[in-house]
Amino acid sequence: MDNETVDVYNAQAKKYVDLVSQDKPDRDLKAFLTAVSAGGNLLDLGCGPGNSASAMMAAGFNVTATDASSEMVKLAKEQFGVPAKQALFSDINEKDVYDGVWANFSLLHAPRADFPHHLDAIYSALRAKGILHLGLKLGQGEMRDKIGRLYSYYSEAELMEHINNSGLTLISQRQGSAKGLAGDTEPFIILLAQKNA
Repeated sequence: MDNETVDVYNAQAKKYVDLVSQDKPDRDLKAFLTAVSAGGNLLDLGCGPGNSASAMMAAGFNVTATDASSEMVKLAKEQFGVPAKQALFSDINEKDVYDGVWANFSLLHAPRADFPHHLDAIYSALRAKGILHLGLKLGQGEMRDKIGRLYSYYSEAELMEHINNSGLTLISQRQGSAKGLAGDTEPFIILLAQKNA
């Protein structure tokens, strides 16, 4: 994630908490937690203010929560009691550690050229039969939104190719649209995939 994007999240952290705050896990988090091994190790990659990581912990999972934004990490600790740590996508270097990786609208801030490398790192970090949840925005190319965040957009076909090339197997997908921090409503895709070996 580039510095300008991180700066936006540092400045908008409290506003972002209000956007994502909810009392219960949403349908996608429920599907993810149902798919992973009970009580397993999870990585919340780009945890934001820690609301999802908190729900994972409450459900009995061991959670590693990371975010590039120092303010998001601070909020995760203070508001949700999540022992988050500041880290970049490129810091993923574990091998066969996680039963699930939750990358919910985080990797869309990575440059498109780096995306395959991040998927490879996630594949290595997952245990056999481990689950990846991936939330991204649909579209083409790279651009900054009106508040300065870098976004990488993908078509459904591109994502299927990336998933297949990474060695993961698609379990399910859904598409929709939602309003984000910048105030724009954009189409998104949610993928659930599994490591075979």
